[in-house]
Formats: sequence, C-alpha cells, structure tokens
Amino acid sequence: MNAISEQQSSHIIARLQERLGEDSVKTDADALTEYGKDWTTAYRPDPLAVVLPRNIEQVVNLVQLANKLNFPLVPSGGRTGLSGGAVASNREVVVAFDRMNRILEFDAVDRQVVCEPGVITEQLQQFAEQQGLFYPVDFASAGSSQIGGNVATNAGGIKVIRYGMTRQWVMGLKVVTGSGELLELNRGLVKNATGYDFRHLFIGSEGTLGLVVEVTLALTAVPRDPTVLLLAVNDMQSCMEVLKTFQGRLQLSAFEFFSEPALQHVVSHKGLQRPFETQSPFYALIEFENDSESRLDEAMELFEVCLEAGWVLDGTVSQSVGQAETLWRLREDISETISRFSPYKNDISVRVSKVPEFLSRVDELVSARYPDFEIIWFGHIGDGNVHLNILKPEDLDLKTFQEQCGKVSREVFQLVKNYAGSVSAEHGVGLLKKAFLEASRDPLEIAYMKAVKKVFDPNGILNPGKVFDIQ
Repeated sequence: MNAISEQQSSHIIARLQERLGEDSVKTDADALTEYGKDWTTAYRPDPLAVVLPRNIEQVVNLVQLANKLNFPLVPSGGRTGLSGGAVASNREVVVAFDRMNRILEFDAVDRQVVCEPGVITEQLQQFAEQQGLFYPVDFASAGSSQIGGNVATNAGGIKVIRYGMTRQWVMGLKVVTGSGELLELNRGLVKNATGYDFRHLFIGSEGTLGLVVEVTLALTAVPRDPTVLLLAVNDMQSCMEVLKTFQGRLQLSAFEFFSEPALQHVVSHKGLQRPFETQSPFYALIEFENDSESRLDEAMELFEVCLEAGWVLDGTVSQSVGQAETLWRLREDISETISRFSPYKNDISVRVSKVPEFLSRVDELVSARYPDFEIIWFGHIGDGNVHLNILKPEDLDLKTFQEQCGKVSREVFQLVKNYAGSVSAEHGVGLLKKAFLEASRDPLEIAYMKAVKKVFDPNGILNPGKVFDIQ
C-alpha cells in the first residue's frame, strides 16, 4: 500500500475517533510500542494508531472505513507470536481485541463454548474446568495469548499428539472479511457436508483474510489423573523407539523432549532439582492418564522394556499432581530460561519417523558453521515438531549474531525442504519466515493462496506483507 502522509494520518485518526469513540483510539508512544509488536525482536514497531473495538459492529465499521480511506489494519491478540505476524512497522492501524474478552455462551449438552477473540487461553481453560470439562490446547503462553490469535495461527502446544491443533476444536467462527462483510461459519455443527468449509481457510491465516470476532469451541472430558514419566534416553533414535513402544499400548497425551544443555539451564536458572543423577544427551517427557489400577503397572512394564533394550538409562514417575507439575516445569520453563541469551529460534517440523536423522543433520550443520554457538533442542517430538534455539554468545552483538544465524537458517530451511517438512510448525509465517515459504509450499500452492487472499481481502488492507507479498 502507498505511504500515508501526515495529513492523511490526522484525517484517519479523526475518523477512527468518530466511528469508535476517542477512548477506543490510542496514539501515545507507549501504546504504539506495546501494541505494535509481538515477541519477536527483529522489527521496530511503528503503527499509526491502536484501536480497541468493543463489539462486532465496531469491527465491521472499522474495516469498511479502512477500505474507504485505504489504510492497512494489523490484528493484535496477546502479542505472544514468534514470527512477526502481529508486528505493525509501517504506519498501520493496530486492531487490538483486549476489550472483546467475554465468554458469551456455554451449552453442556453440546459441550461448546462461544467466546470473543480477546478471551485469554488460560481464562477459557479455567472456565472449562468450572464446568467439569477440559480445553486441551495448551502451551507456555496460555496465560497471555488470546483465543482469536490462537485461531489465526492454528496454535498447537504440548498435547497435540492426542488432542490436535486449535483447528480440531473450532466448531464455528464469525469473521469480518477484508471487504468488511460478516461471515458466520459452520455454526457449531459437528457434521456439515454442504460444500466448502471456509472456517478452515481462516484458521491459520494469520489475519490476512479476515478478523476473527467470535469463536465457538468444543470442550472435552477432563483427563483422569495425568501422570508424567521423565526418561533419560541414549539418543534421538532411542527416543523414537521409546515413543513407538509406549504408543503401542498406552494412549499418550504428550510426548516431549529436551536436551541436556536445556535441562542444565532450567535447573540452574530456576533453582530446580535434577530429576535423577544420570545425565544423558536427551530426555523424553511422557504424559498419560492413570485411569485404572493396571495403567501405572503397564507403564512401568514398558519402562523396563526400554531399559533392557538400552534405549533408556534412567527415569522417574510422578506420584502426585505436584510432582507432575514439577517435572513439566523442566520442559515448559526452557523458553523463559534461555530468553536472556537472545536465542535465535527456529520452529520446524518433519514426519515423526524422520526426526532423529533430520535433527542430527541440522545439529551437524549449525555446529560446523558456528562451533562456538550453544544449541538448545526441545519440542513436541511426538508430532514431529522440534525447536532449534541458538544462544547468542555474551561477547557478540545482537545484530551480528542475528545476521550469522540468518545465513545458517537458509541452509536449515533447505534441509527442511529436502525432508518435505515445514519451516513453521506452529508459530506461523508472519514476517520472519515469508522469504522461506517456498521451502514448505510449492509455487502453484502459493499462487492459489494469493488468489484466495484477493477474494476475501480485495484491497489488501488486512495484515499486508505477512505470509507473502502481493504485487
């Protein structure tokens, strides 16, 4: 879109205040900085204004005004993204959904809840618990991420191996398209074979097709006595053998992994105890429901099988909810712990069976290019999603570090392409990954994606420059 002049800026802000009210339009420096960014640090926020609509009608009016005056909109949820998808760095108007934060309806028969996009993920989880039910999409940023953002990025997390991504739980959507039209999609139906299901186009579209203004989500039964096993494993191939062994007889709700350096950072920074004395290259965290008298015995039998096979060196099992939470902290606290090292992150995935070979190739590549950089591995290995974190050396400036990591990322993404994987398993494309989109999507696919964008957002006002560029 064309650059907006100062005169146009003043006119746009005045019209926004007319449409939404002065208290819903923020232009102070603190608000522009806060709402114009996400958790990425590579881009400087520079929005024109921040608007906080209170209802669907205001969102419709806002999008229609944006089309009329030709100014871009950037949707903003909890701003916990890691791809720059919510960054406003080119005088866009940020649409923040903080005030649209109500849980509107709940039906115990349908086990469905209707909520506005600004509802915090943890808020929804707590609401489900109060109803004796469970919302299973969970991740480290659940305390600040918003449901609308989760839908826009198809958020995953730690329990995908059993419960799937956000997509699996969205039973209905209301979205305001880029042309300012309100669509109501699927309406909470479990079965609906009436043509195209546009709901799934908007899920994971990163706000480039429409603004999510209402979500109908399914809930499920509360897990019975979630129990955690933490195992020291010999190598990544052994990790795969452990996964195959346990999945053959138990319904797993999580299968996570992390490396010894990751564990060392968490133990040191958080003051936690090591789970056992044995050190190993990797650790597998397994969660399952201990829902019968024989279930734990069965898990212990499988542990013995893995021990005798030499895949596992040591292990521990939680005996209480508190112990399970402590073991989970060893995995869940990694991101926060290493954040002080300004890590260069890659969120990548391949087929589960290819993870050991792929991880080994990436590890060799990064170590060969930059032997002084510390590499931290962790992720959702049960669904093929691994997180590569390269830590910045203390004596290296951030810009140089990011430039060097950017060079090696090109080679990493070539490996991803060779393994038919994804350059972004769950964090989206945004600004950070769009130059590498062709590593995961072929040119014809991208052309169709651009064509879909044109249908729902003909004037290109929604989150321009994200995922791909429109000429």
